[in-house]
Amino acid sequence: MPMEPPPDLASLSLADIARLAGTQRLPPVDQWHPTHCGNSDMRIARDGTWFHQGSPIGRQEMVRLFSTILRREPAGGYVLVTPVEKLDIVVEDAPFVAVEMKAEGDGRDAKLAFRLKTGDLVTAGPDHPLRFVQLDDGPHPYLHVRGGLEALVVRSVYYEIAERALSGEDDPAGVWSNGAFFALEPVA
Repeated sequence: MPMEPPPDLASLSLADIARLAGTQRLPPVDQWHPTHCGNSDMRIARDGTWFHQGSPIGRQEMVRLFSTILRREPAGGYVLVTPVEKLDIVVEDAPFVAVEMKAEGDGRDAKLAFRLKTGDLVTAGPDHPLRFVQLDDGPHPYLHVRGGLEALVVRSVYYEIAERALSGEDDPAGVWSNGAFFALEPVA
């Protein structure tokens, strides 16, 4: 059965986004513990492009499918896992990329929802925190997606977050979402 294309975030209310996110059914990868089978010859580039044997995977449906069986191992590596096999996958930065944000409300009442490049929808909050890391090339914002997997927030969306943070009255500057506060100050 083909996967449906991701919805247009701008056309959805945050209530719609929460409903859609709640209906996303993912395989129970945390319950699968097959024998390690080797390397998948796959890589996720920093921009969220998936590669197999050095070539980009052009079918977005395949990328979305593979993303549902991605797991972060306790030692920090990434694997693609099914009930019968486990294969290593190289992740250059974060396995997901947040490409769009929708905000409703202000201050403590704000909610920030993100659409990932894979089409997944995630609302920042206590279960999906935002964090900011300072690197040599500037701040890198990340959104927790699930099971230790994060999304790198693209620069244009980071600027939207920073604008909200700097226009608020919080000290330190930061943003609220679903009752949780996320300071803009990067963690070294």
